[in-house]
Amino acid sequence: MKTNIAVAGLVALLLAGPAVRAQDKPADVTDMQALRTAVRTDKKAFVASTLNLTPAEAKKFWPLYDEYQRNLDMTNRRRVVAVQQLIAQDKPASDLYAKNLANELIAVDEAEVKARRALQNRLMRGLPSRILPPKKAARYLQLESKIRAVLAYDVAATVPLIK
Repeated sequence: MKTNIAVAGLVALLLAGPAVRAQDKPADVTDMQALRTAVRTDKKAFVASTLNLTPAEAKKFWPLYDEYQRNLDMTNRRRVVAVQQLIAQDKPASDLYAKNLANELIAVDEAEVKARRALQNRLMRGLPSRILPPKKAARYLQLESKIRAVLAYDVAATVPLIK
């Protein structure tokens, strides 16, 4: 029962979609608890309010944002599967299992970094096809990194160490 609750909590943290409506006031991105709350409420609305995109920027940015979020969802699902197996195991893990788990978690991290690098390259490529001005692109990348850090902390706080 305890295992099912932990798995359900982890799945909710990793796969939670945006809520129906945004907060009235965007969170200060230096206040991590406020950032966590804003992202859980409506991540896309929070990003929009933080970036303050022009209509032309928004037209180019949101499809790229949506593609990146789909990539993150896929990596999150892989992480959930790996961690579910760890949480569900009530006995000490074998050396082979521990090695495979470590390899899978590193592969998931690498896939996430690869997706972030591709996002950065597409956001900041040269004129005339640049998606955002460099300052806005860097601001978004910083914001996304902070969001990922909050989510990573939440996951780390709930996942037990391997036995």
